[in-house]
Amino acid sequence: MERYYQPEIECASREQIKAWQDERLVKQVQHVWEHMPYYRKKMEAKGLTPADIKGTEDLYKLPFLSKADLREAYPYGLLAKPLKDCVRIQSTSGTTGKRVVAFYTQHDIDLWEDCCARAIVAAGGTDEDVCQVSYGYGLFTGGPGLNGGSHKVGCLTIPTSSGNTERQIMFIRDLNATILCCTPSYAAYLGETMKEMGLTPDQIPLKAGIFGAEAWSEEMRQDIQNTLGIKAYDIYGLTELSGPGVSFECSAQSGMHINEDHFIAEIIDPDTGEVLPEGAQGELVFTSITKEAFPLLRYRTRDICSLSREKCSCGRTHVKMVKPKGRTDDMLIIRGVNVFPSQIETVLLNHGYPANYQIIVDRVKSTDTLDVQVEMTPEMFTDNLGEVSRRQTELVEGLRSMLGLAAKVTLVAPKSIVRSEGKAVRVIDRRKI
Repeated sequence: MERYYQPEIECASREQIKAWQDERLVKQVQHVWEHMPYYRKKMEAKGLTPADIKGTEDLYKLPFLSKADLREAYPYGLLAKPLKDCVRIQSTSGTTGKRVVAFYTQHDIDLWEDCCARAIVAAGGTDEDVCQVSYGYGLFTGGPGLNGGSHKVGCLTIPTSSGNTERQIMFIRDLNATILCCTPSYAAYLGETMKEMGLTPDQIPLKAGIFGAEAWSEEMRQDIQNTLGIKAYDIYGLTELSGPGVSFECSAQSGMHINEDHFIAEIIDPDTGEVLPEGAQGELVFTSITKEAFPLLRYRTRDICSLSREKCSCGRTHVKMVKPKGRTDDMLIIRGVNVFPSQIETVLLNHGYPANYQIIVDRVKSTDTLDVQVEMTPEMFTDNLGEVSRRQTELVEGLRSMLGLAAKVTLVAPKSIVRSEGKAVRVIDRRKI
């Protein structure tokens, strides 16, 4: 029996969803025009005023926003509410160390938590459940989003945050946790650890998991489901739009329903910006139609996927997005953290290294590893192991400070990284995704 958190919204008719989107888009464009000079200038450059946007059929006329705009407008340029009306920020790392900072009013947080509550109920959650939130808390949106959603559903919430695996397993077992929320790679690691402890799936109280913030394959889903004895659900979101809960999987596990009462999705040709027809694969673009403090219009996610309006067996009527196939930029997602080669390059150049490096990403025991191989200059080159070790430690700290995660650094001899005639092969991703 399928359950819904807000059935009147999640199972609304297509006509009703369209009516909500038309009305909210018109209102949002007016709000942005009046309170966000940065975007108003973009509209004026295209000769647009709010009067030109009468509904979703006019959405294509509006200018795009991208990560570059977020960097340029940092920190307050895309804020559309007075600071006194904002109650929180969340943040994610940007491409060159400048962070993406998103602002929230209390109303924004309430709507975001509703979206996460829908995801928990779609995974079978009720007020009888114990929900362990093992996403990171703090600036990262994973922990706070699912924490709020779990409260709204009425679950007993265990805010363990990430790490400390022994404690995670202790709480799962002692408090009979039934729903686990974390990154898929951490879920796989927890599963492996429990297996090593001799626990079989029927001795693990969990029944469902809500996993997101990094790419994962169907094979990985099956492994997690088998090891933990659960049903594993995908969830998608971006800090720029609110966080997890922009879309989520239902019992069909065949794509994620987008919360269309809050977000309008489009698929565009990443090169031309042209809107593509239903079912075509291209870059996913979102327009936030209910956010007050940080309302992004036509935000380019860089994720490549397609949309489907085929009738879903779960009864929800909101459009589904397939699992993103990749990205149009060079961003890597490592242990749930956004990592750009340009960030690594910045650290190396700041420490006096040439831009000859290679990033090797792998997955060992279900955990992502990041190994940065860096060429020394002839002047730096030495067989003094103590000096090499000191330099490596210095770079490890520099990268930790820039990326917010630990990377392994290996200093190699000058000219030992293969040169390429064309585009340098900076990244070798050995993960099977």
